[in-house]
This record gives sequence, structure tokens and C-alpha cells, in this order.
Amino acid sequence: MKFLIDAQLPFLLAEILTQKGFEVLHTNQLPNKDKTSDNEIRELSLKDDYIIITKDSDFMDSFIVHKIPKKLLIVTTGNIKNKELLNLFRQNFVNIAELFNENDLIELNNIDIIVHG
Repeated sequence: MKFLIDAQLPFLLAEILTQKGFEVLHTNQLPNKDKTSDNEIRELSLKDDYIIITKDSDFMDSFIVHKIPKKLLIVTTGNIKNKELLNLFRQNFVNIAELFNENDLIELNNIDIIVHG
């Protein structure tokens, strides 16, 4: 399972998910780094079969209207400290990854994992 992390999320998240055994790419590792456009991210996700992890609601709109990306983790925690955000991922990511085996749209907020049908 491969994940592409959008620019609004900390690079340390990529390291944490890599340590959990996932293949992870952060936009800061791309040629345009945090200036990588949403369209470039979508294209890369389709071409290389990445699940996008983002806070950007534009990806949610694209998913709903065009089913692009094929799989999406939308983070709706609002503005929280990176330490809190990273702890949410540490505590929940194995479960989230398992949910992607049968689901395409998952939301992570401050207290819950929501599977959207």
C-alpha cells in the first residue's frame, strides 16, 4: 500500500508511516516540493497507485465528482499541534490502512475514523 502525503501535513508523518512499513512519498520529495499542484498530485496518484493523505478539501471534491484520486484519506482535525496530529496517526494508522482494503474514502478527525460509503 502506497501513500502520498500533501504539503499541509508535516514531513515527519512520512517518516512515521515508513517506519510502520508503508511506502510513502511526501510532496517535499517531489521536484516542485510544496509548490506541487493538486493536479500533479492527482496524476501521480493515478499513475503510481498512491492513496492521497491531505487536509485539502479540493481533493474531497475531486474524489466525489470524478473519483480522482482512487483512494483518499482526508484529515479534518482543524489546526492542531503537529505533535497531536502525529500521535493520531501513530495510534490509528494501522487500522486506517486496513480499512483501505475495502474502502476508498476515509476521514480522520480528532476523535474518530469515519469511513464514507
